[in-house]
Amino acid sequence: MTSSLNTGLSQPVILGFDPGRQKCGLAVMGLDRNLYYHQVVAAEAAIATIGTLRQQFPISLLVMGDQTTAQTWKQKLTQELAEPLRIVLVNERYSTLEARDRYWQMYPARGLNRLIPQGMRSIPRPIDDIVAILLIERYLHQLTDGLGVRE
Repeated sequence: MTSSLNTGLSQPVILGFDPGRQKCGLAVMGLDRNLYYHQVVAAEAAIATIGTLRQQFPISLLVMGDQTTAQTWKQKLTQELAEPLRIVLVNERYSTLEARDRYWQMYPARGLNRLIPQGMRSIPRPIDDIVAILLIERYLHQLTDGLGVRE
């Protein structure tokens, strides 16, 4: 987990959310693409964790994948968050595969594991938080390409 102790951020940040039935990935990233926080939490703790993150960071919107449980989670977030938060859906196709590659960029293999081809290595932890990072990056990429996003 990466966390920022400096809560005096002047620029708004984006909350990435990869919802799931058992666990969810969360990430907080600035518009400058600086990563301030990422963590995998149990699905039951996701809303409370989002509330805590909103107290720590000036979150301007939530970016969420558009697949499996997106509509259910969007409705749940709208109903259960104390203050409304703008929610944007982005295409999450192939994000898990991309997250596997990103994991090894963020946490390079060490020792003899470096000799094992990347595709054959097993990742020692859930990567939902890395998917949340990628969702924010996809959103920011859509903004810079002027393609628009769905709400």
